Amino acid sequence: MKRFAFKMHLNPGCEEEYKRRHARIWPELKAQIEASGVKNYSIFLDSETLTLFGYQEVTGDNNSQDAAAADEITRRWWDYMADIMAVNPDNSPVTKPLTEMWHMD
Repeated sequence: MKRFAFKMHLNPGCEEEYKRRHARIWPELKAQIEASGVKNYSIFLDSETLTLFGYQEVTGDNNSQDAAAADEITRRWWDYMADIMAVNPDNSPVTKPLTEMWHMD
């Protein structure tokens, strides 16, 4: 199991909408994320900077932010979220992987 941490950026004033949309995550998206080997997935918000911090544990080589491996459901979700966060030209979230510096079990 690999740990993958990343950050993204939320547009100003979109905190509640981001939270609302994730509270109603599509069941088919959740199933796809789980089927791809992603477990223990959390997203946190630094409200001072509007930085989103994601963490997930992954089996295999891909993670939920891997645009090259994204399926149709994931791409539709990215299109749905594109109006409230920083995205790339293909609407995938601008994701900055973070380097693990220390871990304690």
